[in-house]
Amino acid sequence: MTYTMKQACEKTGLTYDTLKFYCNEGLVPNVKRDKNNYRIFNDNDIAWISSLSCLKKCGMSIQEMKEYLKLCLIGEKSIPERQKILDIKLKDLQVKKAEIEKSINYIHWKQNFYHDVTVGKIKYYSNLIQKEKDN
Repeated sequence: MTYTMKQACEKTGLTYDTLKFYCNEGLVPNVKRDKNNYRIFNDNDIAWISSLSCLKKCGMSIQEMKEYLKLCLIGEKSIPERQKILDIKLKDLQVKKAEIEKSINYIHWKQNFYHDVTVGKIKYYSNLIQKEKDN
């Protein structure tokens, strides 16, 4: 099956401009064209474009994605190098995940604090507002 740019965007969740940019940057190898010279994509292209989208969300730069693509095109013998790249990205994502979880926990704590204050369970206090000292 073949897909137009618009259909490829719908299937992959990329914007038209992003997909066009990826194609122009050489990130979608062997792009085919129809009789009107419009880009067309097959199911393998769609799968690869979806992978690119994921790699971008993993924090890969365009240059890193190009290097990864180059390794993919080499084939099976480049798998160890690709694994190293993905291991680095995985570690980065795990750090970000821990930071996000810490932020979520803070928000839960703060929301509970505000709730307890508004229902009269605890007295309000702030680290920003100084209490007057009793003399």
